[in-house]
Formats: sequence, structure tokens, C-alpha cells
Amino acid sequence: MKYDFITILGPTASGKTSLAASLAKETGAEIISGDSRQIYRGMDIGTGKDLKDYVVDGYNVPYHLIDIADPGYKYNVFEFQRDFLSAFEDIKSRNRDVILCGGTGMYIESVLKGYKLIPVPENKELRESLADKSLDELTEILSTYKKLHNSTDVDTAKRAIRAIEIEEYYLKNNVEARSFPAFNSLIIGVDIDRELRRKKISDRLRQRLDEGMVDEVKRLLDSGIHPEDLIYYGLEYKYLTLYVTGNLTYEDMCQQLEIAIHQFAKRQMTWFRGMERRGFTINWINAEWNMKQKIEAILNLMNA
Repeated sequence: MKYDFITILGPTASGKTSLAASLAKETGAEIISGDSRQIYRGMDIGTGKDLKDYVVDGYNVPYHLIDIADPGYKYNVFEFQRDFLSAFEDIKSRNRDVILCGGTGMYIESVLKGYKLIPVPENKELRESLADKSLDELTEILSTYKKLHNSTDVDTAKRAIRAIEIEEYYLKNNVEARSFPAFNSLIIGVDIDRELRRKKISDRLRQRLDEGMVDEVKRLLDSGIHPEDLIYYGLEYKYLTLYVTGNLTYEDMCQQLEIAIHQFAKRQMTWFRGMERRGFTINWINAEWNMKQKIEAILNLMNA
């Protein structure tokens, strides 16, 4: 293959994982997950791991960077770059091809663009100065920096403060201190109609609630994880924790969570369109095509 790896990206509920798995079966590749929350063990339904998607016609597609950290841990993009390289080198050492698949724009772009990142320590003074600000105020502050941090995932005040902390550190420190290889990747985007995406998100939310997503959050809390640590992860874990701890009614939780996921998907697409403006070529394929059409389109691009 003339590319170092294939990247498959798209918003939530676009079907990118099943597409990546089908392509992996077709080509003998292995998948590296580019999702910022699926790295956590026990956070399965809320993160939409859908591990059954990695089984294609009885074939178990090998995957990496899923279930590699305990819930409560604050995993970051620096660690993702490190772990991506480790998984990439392992797969290549076995003469297998690599597919990077996910919806966390910052994680994906950090690898494609080769951001030279270094670990960012906690800045207590900065955190204290931001402690009383609202999420809207923090998001506005974050928007004044160059587009480095993944704003698609910032839907809690704690995550916004951490994002600002990262931006401030990189503003004042030499990020050239760490090298990162330059990769050549064929980027595939799954283009899903807005109304179809909204329907799939709503249907999937109801399905996950039926599958026991509330019980999953209760188990995580019962295991000793602090509610604030679950709320930090945003989206499902934010709103379900607020419900389980008595801060939201079930109806309000469902309504607010559905709105938040729709907004999240919109921010994901904004990030991907921004990647195109930043010089990346994303080859968009129609989410409504059948799997055979999608695979054929990607194979044609790979061989062009």
C-alpha cells in the first residue's frame, strides 16, 4: 500500500466503525481506535464501543487502544500519540496494514499532522482563576487560542479548564521538544445527511438506555469512581451521572442528553471541515451506500 495507513473518520452514528471493520477484513488490516472515551474499561454502552462491529462474517478484526485505561483517569492527546505509535509499530512489525478509525478530531489530527506535543502539568494558579467561570465563558476563552485543543469534546467546565491549561502551556513552552513522524494517510470521511444523522442518534440513544446505560453508570459509581470524575467525560456520563445522583429527572436527562449529542455531532463535522481548510484532503463517501459500494469506493481510492 502506498499509504502509511487509512484513516476513517465521521460524526457519531455515521457507521464509521462497521465500515472500518469491513475494510479491515477485506484488506487484512488492524484497527487503531481514535476515540477519546473508548479507551476506558467498563465504559462500554455510554461510549458506544459496539464491539460486535469488529466481528465481520465470523472474522474477529483485531483492534487497538480500546479498554486500555481505568475510568477516572484523565487520558490526553499526548498519551494518544504515544500509544498510537506503539500500536502502529506493532502492527507493521507483523506486516499488517493499519486503519485509524474514530470521531475525536484532535486525536486524529494530532497523528495526521504530527503535532509535537509534550506532557502538560497541572497549573493550580490558572485553575483557581478560572474556577468561578461558566462553561460558556470558558469556551469563549478557549476560542481565543489557535485551534489546537479538541473543542468537540469540551462540554464540562472541568474539561474546558484543562483545555485552556493545555493551550497556555503550549503558548509559553517549546513544543518542538518532541519529534513525531510524518505520515501519509488516505483519509476517508463518512458523509451522513443531517436529518438521517439526527434520527440515528435519537434511535441509538433509546437503544442504549434500553441496553442498561443507566445501570452501567451506577456500577461505575458503586465501584468508587467519584461523580465529578464521570461528569468530566461529558455527554452520556455527564447527564446520566446527574440523573443517578438526583440532580436531574429521567425525562430532563433524556432531553438534555439528546440535545447535547446532536450538538456534539455538529461540532465533530465543524472540526472535520476545519481540517479540510487546514490542508487535509478528506474523501467523503455516502453513509447511505451499501457496504459493498463503500468498500469498492475506498479500494479504488487506495489503488488510484
